[in-house]
This record gives sequence, structure tokens and C-alpha cells, in this order.
Amino acid sequence: MSPPSCSDAPADCVNLGSQTVLPAGCSRRERGNDIEVAVMANKGGGGLFRYADGIDKLLLFFGTLGSIGDGMMSPVNMYILSGALNDYGSADQSFSNDVVDKYALRLLYSAIGVGISAFVEGVCWTRSAERQASRMRIEYLKSVLRQEVGFFEDQTTSSSTFQVISTVTSDVNSIQDTIADKIPNCLAHLTSFILSLVVCFKLSWRLSLAALPFALMFIIPGLGFGKALMNVGVEMKAAYGNAGGIAEQAISSIRTVYSYVAECQTLDKFSNALQKSMELGMKQGFTKGLLIGSMGMIYAAWAFQAWVGGVLVTEKGESGGNVFVAGICIILGGLAVMSALPNLSFISEARHAASKIFEMIDRDPNIHSENGKEKLLSHVRGDVEFKDVDFSYPSRPETLVLHRFNLKVQAGKMVGLVGGSGSGKSTTISLLERFYDPINGDILLDGHNIKKLQLKWLRSQMGLVNQEPILFATSIKENILFGKEGASMELVINAAKAANAHDFIVKLPDGYETQVGQFGLQLSGGQKQRIAIARALIRDPKILLLDEATSALDAQSEKIVQEALDHASQGRTTIIVAHRLSTIRTADLIAVLQSGRVIESGSHDELIQMNSGVGGAYKKMVELQQTTMQNEASDALFNRPEGRNNFMSRTPGTPGTPVSIRSSYRSSSAYPLSPAYPFTPVFSFTVASSDEMHSNENDRNMNSSHSPLSARRLFRMNAPEWKRTLMGCVGAISSGAIQPIYAYSMGTVASVYFIKDSSKLKSEIKLYSLIFLGLAVASFFANLLQHYNFAVMGERLVKRVREKSLAKVLTFEVGWFDQDENSSAAICARLSTEASTFRSFIADRMSLLVQVFFSATLAFLFSLIVTWRIAIVMIAFQPLLIGCFYSRTVIMKSMSKKAQKAQNEGSQLASEAIVNHRTITAFSSQKRILHLFKGTMEGPRQQSVQQGYISGLGLFSSQFLTTASIALTFWYGGRLINQGLVTPKHLFQAFFILMSTGKNIADTGSMTSDLAKGGGAIKRIFAILDRRSEIEPENGGGIEVDESNKGQIELKNVFFSYPARPDQVIFRGLSLEIEAGKTMALVGQSGSGKSTIIGLIERFYDPQSGSVFIDERDIKSYNLRNLRSHIALVSQEPTLFAGTIRQNIAYGKEKANEAEIRKAAKLANAHEFISAMKDGYETYCGERGAKLSGGQKQRIALARAILKNPMILLLDEATSALDSESESLVQKALEKMMARTTCVVVAHRLSTIQKADSIAVIKNGKVVEQGSHSSLLGIGRTGAYYSLIKLQNGQSPYR
Repeated sequence: MSPPSCSDAPADCVNLGSQTVLPAGCSRRERGNDIEVAVMANKGGGGLFRYADGIDKLLLFFGTLGSIGDGMMSPVNMYILSGALNDYGSADQSFSNDVVDKYALRLLYSAIGVGISAFVEGVCWTRSAERQASRMRIEYLKSVLRQEVGFFEDQTTSSSTFQVISTVTSDVNSIQDTIADKIPNCLAHLTSFILSLVVCFKLSWRLSLAALPFALMFIIPGLGFGKALMNVGVEMKAAYGNAGGIAEQAISSIRTVYSYVAECQTLDKFSNALQKSMELGMKQGFTKGLLIGSMGMIYAAWAFQAWVGGVLVTEKGESGGNVFVAGICIILGGLAVMSALPNLSFISEARHAASKIFEMIDRDPNIHSENGKEKLLSHVRGDVEFKDVDFSYPSRPETLVLHRFNLKVQAGKMVGLVGGSGSGKSTTISLLERFYDPINGDILLDGHNIKKLQLKWLRSQMGLVNQEPILFATSIKENILFGKEGASMELVINAAKAANAHDFIVKLPDGYETQVGQFGLQLSGGQKQRIAIARALIRDPKILLLDEATSALDAQSEKIVQEALDHASQGRTTIIVAHRLSTIRTADLIAVLQSGRVIESGSHDELIQMNSGVGGAYKKMVELQQTTMQNEASDALFNRPEGRNNFMSRTPGTPGTPVSIRSSYRSSSAYPLSPAYPFTPVFSFTVASSDEMHSNENDRNMNSSHSPLSARRLFRMNAPEWKRTLMGCVGAISSGAIQPIYAYSMGTVASVYFIKDSSKLKSEIKLYSLIFLGLAVASFFANLLQHYNFAVMGERLVKRVREKSLAKVLTFEVGWFDQDENSSAAICARLSTEASTFRSFIADRMSLLVQVFFSATLAFLFSLIVTWRIAIVMIAFQPLLIGCFYSRTVIMKSMSKKAQKAQNEGSQLASEAIVNHRTITAFSSQKRILHLFKGTMEGPRQQSVQQGYISGLGLFSSQFLTTASIALTFWYGGRLINQGLVTPKHLFQAFFILMSTGKNIADTGSMTSDLAKGGGAIKRIFAILDRRSEIEPENGGGIEVDESNKGQIELKNVFFSYPARPDQVIFRGLSLEIEAGKTMALVGQSGSGKSTIIGLIERFYDPQSGSVFIDERDIKSYNLRNLRSHIALVSQEPTLFAGTIRQNIAYGKEKANEAEIRKAAKLANAHEFISAMKDGYETYCGERGAKLSGGQKQRIALARAILKNPMILLLDEATSALDSESESLVQKALEKMMARTTCVVVAHRLSTIQKADSIAVIKNGKVVEQGSHSSLLGIGRTGAYYSLIKLQNGQSPYR
């Protein structure tokens, strides 16, 4: 019988030929390897072994032989024992020691054979499992990377990044574990089942025929309940996914959660989502009880067999040993099936995971990187044309973004695209890069439809530079090489020079080998952007696509980047998406987009002068922006002729500022190259291993104080379920007691068959048959009681632990989240897997330990009473068995930990790849990422070889010792019988009692690795629960804000550096006073600490010395959550949550009524666009607001702030990333709010803050100038503010 390993996926659905998998331009050898994998996949069908190659098949073949040999142990031993029982049991016949030695030697040979088989089984399966899992991971990531961009934008249920990480780690790990452990176990048990039937038919065909239906009856309930168990398991995983998503979003956006005091709201949602998972867990426990309880059929079967055996011995003259062993073999067959069943459920789960993985691997992207019929152009001029293009995003098919869109771009010319937010500007670039295909219409390159051009080649002709440059966690050189595989160092340097990057790179300690950190966090915004430009230029693109490439930089960085872009655009077709119209004033053609169409096009002068000088939409946009631009000089200097070098201007942002709100995403702790603490709006997942999770000093202290894992504390946490625990223990004790009673009865029946008096034999058999029936009934109810009650207890405990852990995490200071080991993914892993170890550690383990403890105690007691001589020898052998299991699991554990650590590297890389999928697609870097990913697989591969041998040795010793102990028992027992010291009856009783007990203890011993792992996980959870936040959010005795508070803010002599980088001081004695009800603007270079002030006012951090006062009271004296509820924060990157627009506006204030929500939306100028949507306020925003444009998100974030009716308003670059129209609307809404609150504004673009009551210039950690706009300008050329104005206006064509 072969193991059920085929997946549900049909074999003929696999399409991994060169058309879908192979990247164009790969070498013959690489192509060959990929085709080999593809052929392998086709041959393998859709099963678990789909990626087994020739060597794997050989390993699987020998592994299968080993499993079969391992499974033969019990039936072969029983066959040998049937002769021994006949010889030993006939009391009237004396037998010599030669007979004793004969059986002992046979058993010893059996032990050696079984041991060798087990060794081969362990080595071959473990090795093959790792090889196949490694291939599966690579193929999965390869498939994910080749999907079109649109595929990731429609993943609404939970984070697509989270899904990929979880697949690459847990799903593939479960498949690997199934192949290495569960399938060979299953095979061994199935072999044991089949061979047991063969032996029993050989020994007594009459008994076998009569009792065979019982062997089948063991299987039926097992299969039925096993399937139910698997289904519940799958449902539980999905149910926890919802709760996990809520936790992940909250932790990755922790600053927004804290700022809006939404901790309780988050916890309520989390708790409600956990409820379903808990109920399913209880259902799982009940099903498990039914499954194991139904196995009490074994005892009923034995009642029948004992009776039939008695009839056969008395009336058919069959020998007692043969009849008895035939009965045992049928029971063993049933037990083997029972042991195989848990493996079947694991195999089913692995098949389910595999079918999901294969579904992804087999998914044909809608936009193929190759389709076999593509062509390459020998020469590219760079003419681009959009013809009647209609387009809507896959996630919003009902909303047309482009409609009848037409645009012609001549080769070598520069075209600027302008228009409102959501008008389709960036969409045109996405369509040209073929991230998406239009619904109707054509896009032509040099007159050829781009759909008919080879995709990888097409993208190689374009260089894309985004607003947010995406770099990978490798060296600067490697990042530039993403643009062109295999380019020489000379080309890298030339590209860097062309991007104005070479000079700063060579000044770095390691030059081009400098590691940029995850997402490039070791570099400033300007440095990252120049490396991104170098990456685009190294491929010498014919078409340069610039999507807001400088909007998020400060004036100084932008000036340098702008020069690089100007240099780069010479002689290339250049398409620029711009919100700042100054960026495209010198463009050859400017196209104005509105509602997905070009409504005006022409040069700057033509558009200004159209309609007899009245102008059109473009002129209105220019005038709208002019009003926000710097002072009187702008109009006079508006038409000054400019060279082409100034086509890029300012839309400032804060990627380098210390606490921009984007820091609600992940951040880095090391940053030697810039004075600012950097954040980036790219969210990443750091998959920290259990070892890494507590490496920082603070947590080390926590661990040391809780290193002894307190059992008392665990039980105290479980106190509310003490009744369930008690009932579960009663069930477990009853289950444990049944086993030795059953074994004692079996030993007695074996001797009863040799009674000469037929009537006495029959009456004895009748008694024991009734005992067996009683055991069957008791077993059913005991198991149900045991497993259901422990499941209820365990599930409630896990829910409580998860809720307490998240509640505790949501009290920690923001600095804790800045630590790499406390990333959102690491914390979610703790909530998911580590919290669930409480259930396995307390409920499952307690259940098993209580059962085995009582079972073993009774067994030892019974056997010592029956015959102490044999009992002592058998009991003495037990520690050897247990010791060999224990040492094997301890070694395996330490090795799998190393392998896990090595795999985390791969998981991290996979998460980066998914987050940056668009960049990888644009630069066709899939092969490069896969090469890096393959590198991370090396560590686990080496570990697996050692693990295989250790697994094999462990199996050899355990199986050998089991059979050797039987040989010793019968050899010693036989000699004692010869000497008249023991009767055969007592030997049989002691042997059967202790044989099963040894196996049970050994099985319990094999769970020590789970206990050790569980102990570590529980310690880490306790460390979280015991940690005291350095900034306590709920200070009971703290002052609460009331009507007497006005919102005056003062920072007094503040010294501050970020906890993750204490040596880098941001503020050196900074003092600043902000009057109540006034607007204070903060200006300064990137990294000067503007956003840090906002972080200190929100009390995300505390200063090292000095104080922050609100209304003349130290901020530390306030109840922090109460204070935050009166402060509103609006950042450049608004954080929205997966939910409706209504839920996002009411975030942190769930009791807000409809009228309040609509009023806030109207004040934020958001009501109109919300009402225009099909579902209005019930429109789903997508994960992190992905379904809305930047302007829409920002206005919803603003409405959320307005709804708070705050005393203090903090604006961190709140309009820098918006187009003119959106910015104008948002600015008006802000002005309405600013009129009645204390307002702190961080701005790079100085034109936005001229109306501020006071402006503070921050430099070198201090306020160097403070005053109104006009008074600061009055200081003259020597003033810091004047220099900033000059720097910005020097590059503004509007000046």
C-alpha cells in the first residue's frame, strides 16, 4: 500500500516550460536546469514528490525499503514469539536452555535487521526531504516574482507579503517535515499492518477470518474522524489569519495606533477575531476525543478473539501460542493503523499546503515575460504612442482610470504629464512598463505594439526612477548591477558618475562595497535616489521614466539629484510625471490629464497663451501653484527663460527625518552615514528566529530574571479553567490505567490457553472477555473526557495569552519597536506560533504526561507484584530506551535550530522581493534575486546532511534496543522457568505489561524537544508580559487634559538621541516655546531633527535630559493616552487600515456618529470624492489604503484628525506628496483647523509656512533662528532662514 501523497492538483495543469518560467537571455546551462525542473515537475504530477529528481528517487527507494524493514519489527518478533509461547507455555514439558537460546538469538537477529533498516530510513528520507523542499521554495519564489504587478494589488484578505513569507517558511517546512518524518512513519505502520495480517493467517487462519472485520473496523472511524480533524485544522489556520492580520497592521503602524489612542479598539477587534479560532480549537479537541476513543474497539475485538481462541484451542486442537499470537497480530494491525492515522492527517495538511504552492507555481501570469512569438527590434528610436487606451486597475475594474487616452511622444523629446491626483499620470508609466495591459487600445514603441515585443527586452530599453527609490540589502555595486546583469566595474562607475553619485560613494569607508542596509536605510534619501538613477542609467535606456523622482527630497538633496536627472535625460525620450509644475516647465511637450484623458497639450508657453492668452486648465494649475510659491519675486521672475537643466523641482518630503510618521513602518537601527534617524515608507518584515528575538540588552535582562520556567506561574495563568483541567486529568488517569489492565489480561489469556481442563479454560476466557468489553466502553468515555476538556482549557489559555501579549506590546515605547528583533513579523510570529505553544505545552503535554505517568506507575507496580525478578530486568532496560530517544531529539533540536536560522535569511530576502516586486519587475531582476535566494539555501542543505545521519542513528538505536529487550526478557525468563523460579503465566503477564509501557515512555521521551522548544517560547512570551514600558501609557495618577488646558508647548534644554543609536546626538540643548493657539513652523535641513520634535511632543520618545512641557506641566506628569487623545497627527505618508472609509475616519473614536464623520470629511474636503464612490463611506480602502490615491488617503487621514477636535495639531509634511489640486484642497482644510488649535508644522517647502505665526530654524541640534517670515528675511544674507529660501528659490523657475 503506497502512502497517499498525491496532491489534488491535476498532473496535466503544470506548465513550466520555457515560455512561462525561463527568463529570456539565460545561458544554455541555466535553461537546461530549468527545463529539468520543469520536466521533473511534469513527471511528478501534482503530488508532494513533484520536485524529486533522479537522486531523490534513489533516496526515496532506499528510504521506502528502510521504512518497510522498520515496519516488519512487530510482526516478525511476534512470529518468533509464537514458537516461544508454545514451548514455554506447555508446563508439563520441560525444555532445555538450547531452546531458550534459539529464540533469544532469533530475536537478536531481528533486532539487528530492524536497526539497520531504521538507519537507512532515517538518512534517506531526511536528506531527500530537504532537497525537494529547497527546490520547492525556489520554484515558488520564481513563480511569485514572474507574476504581473496587478496580481499583488488584489490580495485583500491579508498581506500578500505575509502570505509569501509564511509559505516559504511554515508551509514548505510542513511539507519537508511530512516527507522526512510523517510519510516514512506512515509507511512503517502500513507495513506492520499488512505483515501482521500475513502472520496471523499463517498461524491461525480460522481466527484470522473470524476477527479480520475488527481490524478493518479500526480503520473506518479513524479515517472519518481523521478527515474531520484535518478540516477543522485548516479552518483554524484561516480563522487565526484574520486575527494575525489585525495584529500585523497595528504593529507595523504603531505610531498611528498610539497617536489615535486606538489600542483598545485594536485589542477588541483582535479578541473578536480570536473567538472563532478558539471555538474551532475546542471542536478539534472533541473530534480528537471521538477519534481516539473509538479506538477502544481494540478491546472489544480482543473480547471476541479471546472467546474464539478458546473455542479453537478446546474444539479444533489448535496450539495456544499460535492462536494467541494470531490474535495479537490482528490487534497489532489495528494499532498500526491507529498510529498511521495521525500521520495521514499531517500528510493531508501537507498536501493542502502543497496544492496551494503548486497552484501558485502553475499560475500563468496575465502578462508573460516571454510568449515565444515575441520580437526584438534591432534599433530603438524611442517614439512612444498611446492610441485610444482604456484602463482600469484589476482591483477596481468598475473605475476607468484612462478613457480614450491618446498621447504621442517623439524620440529624444521630453514630455511632462500633469493633472490632479488620480488623473492617470503614473498609470501611463505603469502601462508603458507593461506592469498592466490596457483593456482597449494600443501602446506603440516605434510603431510596434508593445504586446508583441519581448517583455524583458522592452523593459531593458527603459529606465525607471520612482519617488521612493527601492534598494536591496546588499552592496552599492550590487544595487547598481540590478540595472544590468554582469556589467563591468567600469560601467558601474560611469553610471554612478552620470548620476552624481560617484563622489559620495568613494568617500564611504568601503566605497562601492558599502552595504546599504535593508531597503537602503543606511543611506540618506538623496544618496538612495542617486543610486537608483545610476541603476537606471547603467542599462543605457532609450526611454527614461521619472515618476515624481525628487518630490520626497529636501532642497539640497534635490538640487544634486535634479542635476543628475538633467544630465541623464540628454538625448533620451523622457517622460516625467510631476506634481510641481516647475519640474516640467522646459519640457518639449506638456500633457494635461483629467479623468483619464489628455485635455490640453503643448509647450509651457503655448499652454499659457492658449485661448487668446486666457489659458486653460494648465494655466489655472500654474496660478494655483503660484499663489503657494515664495513671495513677491515669483510673478516678476515667472517667465524668465531657463535652460533645460531645471526640469525637476521641489516637492519636499521627509525620508531622512528622524520621526516621520512613516516610521510606523519598519526602520533600521544602524545609520552611520547621516545625522538623521531614517525611516522609509516601505514596510518590511524581519523574520527573526527564536534565538534572535531576544538579543537586545533589555530583553536579556528580562530573560535572566525569568530563566527558570515557573510551572506554578503557568498553572496560575490557567486557573480559570481548573474544573476543565481536573476533568481532563480524570480522563487521562482513566486512559492511563486501562493500558496496564489490558496488558495484564492479555498475559493471563496467553497462559489460560494452555490449561488442560476445557471447562475451566472456557470459564476463564469468558471472564476476561467481559473485562475486555468493559475496557472498550471505559476507553471511549475516558478519551472523550480527556481530549475535549484539555482542548477547551488549552484554547482558552492561548486566547488569553495572545490578548495579554498584544495588550502588553501596545504599551511599549516606540523605541522598543525600532529594534530589529521587534519587527512586526517577529512579534506576529510570537503571537501566532509561540503563544500556541502554551496549548501544546500545558494542555496536550499535561494530558499525555498524566496518562503515561499513571500508566507506567501501574505497570511497574503490577509487574513487580506478579514477578519481581523479571520485572526488575525489564525495568532496568527502560532507561536505555528513553535515553537513546532523548539524546536523539536533543541533537536534532540543536541542528534544526541552526537550519531554521539559515532559512530565516531566505525568508527575509523573499519578503524584500515581494515588497519591491515592482522594482524587480521593471529591472527584470528576478534571476538575480533567485540567485541570492539559492545562496541562502546552502546553510540548511549542509545541516540536513548531518541531521539525516543523526536521525538514522537515533532510529537504529531505538528500534534495536526495543527488540533486544524482548530477546533479553525471554532468555532470562526461560532460564528462570527452567529453574522453577517463575511460572510461564507470570513471565507472559510481566512481559506484556512492560513491553507496551516501554514504548509509551519512549514516545513521551521523544517529545522532550517540543518541551524544550515550548519552554523557550513560553519564556519569551513571559518576557514580554513582564517587561515594563519605559514610557508608561496608562499612568493612573497622571493629569488628565481638561478645559483649562490651552495647548502651550515648551521644550526646555532638550538633549536627545535615538535609543537604537545612542552615540548620535540629534538635539544638544534645544529650547523652543510654542504659544497656545498659534502656528509654529519647523524648518531646516534633512536630518536636523524637525520630525523628532513631533515625536517628543507625542511622547513616542523621552529626551535624555531636559523636559517637554504642555501648559507648563511636564509631559511625563500627564496620563499619556488621555494626552494623546487631544493631539492629532497628520503625516506625509498617511497610514490607513484595511477597512472601510468610515472605519478609517472614525479610527480611535469608534463612537463617533454619522453626522460627526460627515462633518469631518467635509472639513477635510473629502466628502465629495467619497460620495462619488459606488459604496460611499462603506468603500473598502484596501490594505494600507492601497485602493485610494495619495490625495484621497491624505484627506481621509485629515478627516480622522479633524474628528478628534484636537488641542494640538502636528503636521509632518502633510501635503508634500500631493498634486497641486489635492494640495490646495488639503491646505484649505488644514487652515480651517489651524485657526483654532496650537499647530506645529514640519515643512521642507518653505512656501507652505509663510503664514505661520512663528518659524523656527533648526540646525546642529538647536534652534538657531525664530520669528515670523518677514522678520527672519530681515536678518539678511547671513541668516539661516534666508539661506534656505535662497537654496530653494535658486532652483525654482517661478522665481
